[in-house]
Amino acid sequence: MCRWLAYSGSPVLLADALYTPVDSFIGQSLHSRLGAEPTNGDGFGIGWYDGRAVPGVFRGIEPAWNDANLREVSSHIVSPLFFSHIRAAIGSSVQETNCHPFRHERWLWMHNGFIDGYAKIKRDLAFAVDPELFPQIGGTTDSELMFYLALTFGLKKDPPDAVAKTVGFVEARGREAGIENPFQGTIVTSDGESMWAFRYSSEGKSRSLFFTREVPTLRQEYPDVAILREMSDETRLVVSEPVGSLPGAWVEMPEATWGVVRRGHDELGSFVPEIPA
Repeated sequence: MCRWLAYSGSPVLLADALYTPVDSFIGQSLHSRLGAEPTNGDGFGIGWYDGRAVPGVFRGIEPAWNDANLREVSSHIVSPLFFSHIRAAIGSSVQETNCHPFRHERWLWMHNGFIDGYAKIKRDLAFAVDPELFPQIGGTTDSELMFYLALTFGLKKDPPDAVAKTVGFVEARGREAGIENPFQGTIVTSDGESMWAFRYSSEGKSRSLFFTREVPTLRQEYPDVAILREMSDETRLVVSEPVGSLPGAWVEMPEATWGVVRRGHDELGSFVPEIPA
């Protein structure tokens, strides 16, 4: 499966977050420790907010560890909120339009996981997408189709509710088709102000997901780590697997939960799929 990283906090150079730490995110594209497979070499993508109306997106089909353009671009982008994704394709083509993150207006979306039996229920899922949104789907992945289902079910107004309805709809259609455990994965989405993350699977064995502990706590434990002094108190990373080498810096997100990172208020709650009306 894939690996993803989402950052919110003090503006940072993307390359510092992606390449610099021990067990770096880009290193995970070749040597993932917690993924379903160690190599995630079927493309990559970054998406970032920089004060403009629409976030920037840069995607490619080369392995992230071997793409000079990714290193070049990330060495010149500073952002307070950005996404990065490395892909291990299962079933869909290795092409730029299938690389994450996916974008619609102010919104970015990434997914690590799959819809089991996707070919059996793809038509039903696609027909549920708002007709005005459907022409904007550019690729062939289940991940992008889920993004547009979430937009259809109200992502812009209430992300936890929209994702619950999206997963509930996928599970309902999957089980009607005889699929025992239709959904597996972790999801992150953002409007540039807040960042929502989800961990859930139909069988209760979700892909790994971690978030950083609060920066003030980490500063007390590691007073000599310079980068912690540079980060704002509200800085958070959410990742498929930890980066860096600070023991105790990461907390595993519990099974069947959602969380939101926003200025002045982080929250963690239970995730329960809902079949939409």
